[in-house]
Amino acid sequence: MTRNNPSRSSGKSGKAGKTSKPGQVARPRWGSKPTRSAATDREGYTAQTAPIVPAEPKPQVAQDRPAPAAKTAAGKSASASKSAAAKSAQGSKGERPRKQAVRPPKALRAAKPARAERTPKAPTGDSLVGERYEVEVGPVAHGGGHCVARHEGRVLFVRHTLPGERVIAQVTEGTTTSRFLRADAVEILEAAKERIPAPCPFSGPGKCGGCDWQHVTPGGQRKLKGQVLTEQLAKLAGLTPAEAGWDGSVEPVGGKLPAGEVPAWRSRIQYAVDPETGKAGLRRHRSHDIEPIDRCLIAAPGVTELGIEARDWPGVETVEAIAASGSSDRQVVLTPRAGAQLPLVELDQPVSISRIDEQGLFHRVHGRTFVRERAAGRTWRVSNGGFWQIHPEAPTTLVDAVLAGLDPQWGEMALDLYCGVGLFAGALADRVGEDGAVLGIESSKQAVVDARHNLAEVDNVRIECDKVESLLPRTGITSTDLIVLDPPRAGAGRETVAHLVGLEARRIAYVACDPAALARDLAFFREGGYRPVSLRAFDLFPMTHHFECVAILEPVGE
Repeated sequence: MTRNNPSRSSGKSGKAGKTSKPGQVARPRWGSKPTRSAATDREGYTAQTAPIVPAEPKPQVAQDRPAPAAKTAAGKSASASKSAAAKSAQGSKGERPRKQAVRPPKALRAAKPARAERTPKAPTGDSLVGERYEVEVGPVAHGGGHCVARHEGRVLFVRHTLPGERVIAQVTEGTTTSRFLRADAVEILEAAKERIPAPCPFSGPGKCGGCDWQHVTPGGQRKLKGQVLTEQLAKLAGLTPAEAGWDGSVEPVGGKLPAGEVPAWRSRIQYAVDPETGKAGLRRHRSHDIEPIDRCLIAAPGVTELGIEARDWPGVETVEAIAASGSSDRQVVLTPRAGAQLPLVELDQPVSISRIDEQGLFHRVHGRTFVRERAAGRTWRVSNGGFWQIHPEAPTTLVDAVLAGLDPQWGEMALDLYCGVGLFAGALADRVGEDGAVLGIESSKQAVVDARHNLAEVDNVRIECDKVESLLPRTGITSTDLIVLDPPRAGAGRETVAHLVGLEARRIAYVACDPAALARDLAFFREGGYRPVSLRAFDLFPMTHHFECVAILEPVGE
């Protein structure tokens, strides 16, 4: 699709006669490397040739694995973006040593003072939980799948409803002194036209918190997401949809389904296990309580076929099921309860098993520590349950949107920030060719190992490991042609944006899973002289309030 894509402007890279300032790297080259064979593991397999469950290798040393970050639907990790599980610290064996470019020594910096621990304030006033109010429902609000209503002047954030409805709202959180209350719509008095019976039996007030909009038509869901993006752009960036280069639509991804059928898109699911019954389920909204289920309707077929819900998991706290897209690889990652013995796992499908210890370290139990994903014309190794977009069509959809918006040219230089396992870096490298170069920066050590493995035969890419805000100023790069950034849910922030606008890129692609963070950063870019010329939104997380955006920015006046 090419809708909302700007026509290419030459930008600074096409201006004749421009001279570099002293010390400026207008055409940064990050070194060439000889063609090498694909990296192999200890058995001699590459990521493309490894069997589903190879012969047992010697036990691996446990690899660091960070604590999970908050998920988006989309699913981005806290180390580079992104997601929901954010376990992008991953491990690799047998990869050939890679020649490293010499970097300037780290500048001395003053240590940041430690933040004082804050003790949560106990709620004051009398509890209103369980109270019921008849309310008229107002607009949808950002985050949480709720809409805004009012009762006697107090705001209620109400789930399981739609704008324009009249409902009975039952309070789920709040006291007589709370500034606002949270509630569920437990009775629908006047229904909106977009309301449908929820297809999932585990969706509804007090039940599974995984989906927000099971009670809304697919078109109605996208309309709600569009309203959220419109409101965030106006509130935080001072932009109308037209000023942001957006046509106001949230584009569907995937084929059209029969009425009442739920898209089975989620290729990674983390189940919680009830300690008393050993049964797997999903957490309820804003709760540690577990809703037992026998099937998740939005789970991808590869996850469903593992049968996680059908067996008992004694001594296990969580079970994460991963079904790779484009390969038959399946992985189950177990987190045992403290002091419990890991059960013997026998599933109906060939699957690799790993576990997380009490220190958050990743251990191989059986099979491989990675899965192979297929997207954008390449096979990608993703190790230790690390970040990968959870909708099967998301990686290629986002790559296509980024490339269409940036329009990379042969010989250009590009930065891929928060690059993960190298998805955008690989796509950019193909377009800028051997006369161009791409530098990827990623903070997760194992994601960097995977990225270098995935792009080992691509000579014009270099991947470096560090935080973007720490490494980018030390690279010596003061100018580039193109920038892609796919930050975590919190966004890039003012300081990083200020550094990026100083690089004078002719175009910047910003991939975002949170509309509020995107809108805030667009305001920072505008302060630095960049404006959005194209914005597209994609419904990559049906039935939830999450969606993904790709904004293309250019210097003002280009």
